[in-house]
Amino acid sequence: MKNPLLYIFVFLCLACSTDKKPPFQLTENAENLIAGDSSKTWKLAKRFNNNTRMNMGDCFLSYRVTYVNNHTMYDNNGEQEDCGETLRASWSLYHSKDNYPYIKLKGEKLKELLGLENDYKFFKILNLNDTLLILEFKHKQYASKATTIVDIMVPEDTTVKDRDFHW
Repeated sequence: MKNPLLYIFVFLCLACSTDKKPPFQLTENAENLIAGDSSKTWKLAKRFNNNTRMNMGDCFLSYRVTYVNNHTMYDNNGEQEDCGETLRASWSLYHSKDNYPYIKLKGEKLKELLGLENDYKFFKILNLNDTLLILEFKHKQYASKATTIVDIMVPEDTTVKDRDFHW
């Protein structure tokens, strides 16, 4: 071994980089928190792409997603000018083998609208309560390599300071 400190440093870096946050624990009423008693509409408060806050243009500012307690969902993109088509899908809660909670969306339009090979997509739940839904997902829209998107969602009638953020 030429430089034992280098090996220790590399080992520590690898050990730190593989540490994962423990899974968020969903409560028994998680489905009700997401969809309300009949439906619940969320708006995008903030979006991060690889830990960098994204600009909130017109489509992001007007974006709403509604989860219905019959396990369907839809967004309002098609109602906005130049924001794309409306997404309609079914939703369900899913837990990975290591117990991370996800919202699984399933529907034919997912393939087309998100450029997927499958008709489903998983959104990791990082936090969920009555006034906050934080989702993390991989997306490959503008880059050749998928980036990590974190969406911070709030009920549509919530006021969010500095929501119209621009760099």
